[in-house]
Amino acid sequence: MNPKYAPLFASMTLPTPASGGGSLGGLELRNRLVMAPMTNFSSSEDGSVTDSELAYYARRSSGVGMVITACANVTANGQGFPGEIGVDRDDLVPSLNRLAQAIQGEGAAAVLQIFHGGRACPPALVNGDVVSASAVPAEAAGSAVPRELTDAEVQETVTAFGEATRRAIEAGYDGVEIHGANGYLLQQFFSPHSNRRTDRWGGDVHGRMAFPLAVVESVQAAVREHAKRPFMVGYRFSPEEPETPGISMSDTLALVDALAATGLDYLHVSLMDYRSLPRSGDLTRPRLDALVARLNGRLPLIGVGSVWSADDAMNVLDSGAALVALGRSLVVEPDWAQKVQAGNEATLRTELTPDEQNLLVVPDPLWNAILNAPGWFPVARPEAAEEKVTAGA
Repeated sequence: MNPKYAPLFASMTLPTPASGGGSLGGLELRNRLVMAPMTNFSSSEDGSVTDSELAYYARRSSGVGMVITACANVTANGQGFPGEIGVDRDDLVPSLNRLAQAIQGEGAAAVLQIFHGGRACPPALVNGDVVSASAVPAEAAGSAVPRELTDAEVQETVTAFGEATRRAIEAGYDGVEIHGANGYLLQQFFSPHSNRRTDRWGGDVHGRMAFPLAVVESVQAAVREHAKRPFMVGYRFSPEEPETPGISMSDTLALVDALAATGLDYLHVSLMDYRSLPRSGDLTRPRLDALVARLNGRLPLIGVGSVWSADDAMNVLDSGAALVALGRSLVVEPDWAQKVQAGNEATLRTELTPDEQNLLVVPDPLWNAILNAPGWFPVARPEAAEEKVTAGA
């Protein structure tokens, strides 16, 4: 291994003493590499995991230290995608256990990401009952107008996150990640675009974070009651929104302060590029750097976003992030960690071709999505290359 990449393979224990967690001890991660949560559309209609899904995760779990699954809906009306993992019913615990074992069997810690899609749920998946913080649709064309959740329903959803955590514990996971990013329900409550409430779940930036903080408490209460061994609780967030009004960096820094005070075990920022600059505040400093500075060691932060090379991963760690997540790069290169550790980082794959599905062990629904969403993944199309040769390009 090239010595400059050695920090990527240093072990780490979560929860950390700084987080205030860890009363049951800590879980040692073998390295600082994390499989990022990525929707794969590949579970059964009833929310149970499929064999192809298990193979997909197992193939990518042998090198990283932690795997965060695709999001799992905590209520029936929270399903945001077809083929989504379910964690809303007790009868799904055996299925969830199969996924945890597939990941842990390859040496990685298994973390179940739990969420509610809110206004982002396709009406057909939730019997037309699309809900959110307020009756404000997303700005995308054709977005459904959601129904505003009642106070009682908000509290029921808070409880549902705790019940989902109990199921994850019973299924043998090493932790859960609360999905407060990417425009889903927790972010909808935090956003001034989607939350126009005047009750205890809305108002200024502190009022808008009441629901996310209540979810954190519900999840942590479930851990205290049910966990018999180390169990991590993380929180993922998107630092800004393009809408006006929308979440600003100053809003997010306030949220980070509040989350750091709860005793969470880590935070996970959602970024398309770890080098991205903010829309507001200090426009010269990458968002990742600003977040690290604000946390000031209070919680470990997972950095992510267009991490393709070993140098990219080191840049994320050098920014002060404790862990680095690999998303698309781990789909394209399942042996990313092994190659870097063996000193073969020059051979890392950075694109795929349409005939490599079996080689890469990718389920049909995800593979079809990759090939039919131009710009999402780097796809080399051999026929295009042949056309250039034929044309004398």
